[in-house]
Amino acid sequence: MILENGKDVILKEARALAVLAERLDDNFRRAVELILECTGRVVITGMGKSGLIGKQVAATLSSTGIASFFLHAAEGVHGDLGLVKSDDILIAISKSGATDELYQIIPAVKRLGVKTILLTGQTEAPLAAKFDIILDCSVETEACPNNLVPTSSTTVAMVMGDALAIALLKERNFSKEDFAYLHPGGSLGRRLLMTVEERMHINSEIPIVKPETPIRDTILEMTGKRLGCTLVVDNENKLVGIFTDGDLRRLAQNDERFFEKITEEVMVQNPKTVYPGDILDKALALMEKHSITVLPVVDDHHKAVGIIHLHDILKSKLV
Repeated sequence: MILENGKDVILKEARALAVLAERLDDNFRRAVELILECTGRVVITGMGKSGLIGKQVAATLSSTGIASFFLHAAEGVHGDLGLVKSDDILIAISKSGATDELYQIIPAVKRLGVKTILLTGQTEAPLAAKFDIILDCSVETEACPNNLVPTSSTTVAMVMGDALAIALLKERNFSKEDFAYLHPGGSLGRRLLMTVEERMHINSEIPIVKPETPIRDTILEMTGKRLGCTLVVDNENKLVGIFTDGDLRRLAQNDERFFEKITEEVMVQNPKTVYPGDILDKALALMEKHSITVLPVVDDHHKAVGIIHLHDILKSKLV
C-alpha cells in the first residue's frame, strides 16, 4: 500500500504537468519577451509554500544569467519594497490569487512603473486583474487525498518557473561556458573553465624520444618520467607517434625479440591529441571515448608542447 500511495502522488503530479504543457499560451511568450526586455532585475515574491517555490525560481534564473532575487511578500510590505526599482520586473506566485500581502505590494510597484507577472491557480481572482501578465498554474486537484496540502500546485508553479528560465536561456543562446562562468566554484565550472595548459606536464617532464630510438631506451625514458607513455617526435619536434605501457605489454607478449626493434616500428601513429587551450572537459571526454589515459598536447604546428594524464584531471576534482 505504501508503494501504491507513492506512485499515486507521482502520477497525479505528472498529469498536472501534462495539462500545464497543453495550457501554455501567448501569455507565456509575452512573459518571456517582457523579461528579455528588462534592464533591471527580476524580483520574485510570494508567501508560504509559494514563497519557497519563488526562492527556487529566483535561484534558477540567477544561475542562468538573469539577475534575480526573492522578496518575501510580508517583508516587502514592511520596508523591503525599497529594494525594487522602476526598471525591475515583479513575478508573484499565489495559488489562491488572494494573498493579502500581494494586494498591498501591487499598488506600490505599479507606482514605480514596474511590470508584473502572476503565476496563479485562480486566473479569475480579483488579484489577477492587477497584473500585466497572468500564467495559469491551476491544478484539478492536489496529490494530497484531502486536496489540501500544496503538492501538485507547488510542482506546477516550480515547473512554470523552470519553463520560463529555460525559454529565456535558449532565447539568449546561453551556453554551458556561460553557465560555468557563473559557477566557478563547482565541479562543472572547473570542467568548463580549466584548460589543459593549466594541468599538463611540460619541458623536462615530458617523456620524448625520436623514431629511431631503440626500444630499450624508449622504455627507460617512459619509466623515468612515470607517465605511462612516451611521445615520439621528429627533428622539428612534431608529434609522429606515441608508445604506451599498454603497447609494451602487448609487444612483449607477441614478440620475443622486441628489444631489437626501434620505436618507429612499434609506436602508434597519429595518436589522439589536444591543444593547450582546450578545456579539461574536452580532454576527459576524449579519454573516455577512446579508453585511453594519456593525451599528447600539441600546438598549431603539431609540435609536442605537453602531455596530460587522466590522473592530472582527477586531481582537479572534475569527476
